[in-house]
Amino acid sequence: MKNLELLFLAFGLGLDAFSVAVAFGMCQKVCPFSAKLRLSLSFGSFQFFMPLLGFFAGEKIAQFVASFDHFVVLGILTFIGLRMIHEGFSQDNPETSPDLSRGLPLLFASLATSLDALAVGFSFALLKDTVLYEALVIGIFAFTMTYLGVSFGHRIQKKALLTKPEVFGGIVLILIGLKIFLEHL
Repeated sequence: MKNLELLFLAFGLGLDAFSVAVAFGMCQKVCPFSAKLRLSLSFGSFQFFMPLLGFFAGEKIAQFVASFDHFVVLGILTFIGLRMIHEGFSQDNPETSPDLSRGLPLLFASLATSLDALAVGFSFALLKDTVLYEALVIGIFAFTMTYLGVSFGHRIQKKALLTKPEVFGGIVLILIGLKIFLEHL
């Protein structure tokens, strides 16, 4: 794969991570470096390892996963989004918000944003292409785009003075899941 093609591929794969990171950033009243780093490392790591997994899993699994991956992404992002909306409406203290860079929401979002990278790994195997360098570039792009997305989302939240940023972020996550779902139909 040529470097320019790889950069476009890595950017395209990183857009889902960026979008979800913006929504997460919007939900944080306080967004410390450690939270940005956790989210970025998780998204970047998943985006790095999924092409490797796809490459080694081969063609048969690619066809199986491709038939339902958009349902999984929609389900995961809808679940996280609904949870964020619920937490936004049920918070007693509006000055505290859940840390979305930890636990199951982080794991599920990392998985949801990296399923396309799994399919890319399958395609590398079918093309008899290499994968390690490509996976590294994809992971670095995802890490960087996630960090920028969280920072951007948090900056928007502070400027907009949203009263319920968790609700808005949850709606954005559901819409991202719906967009991905519709694109795959």
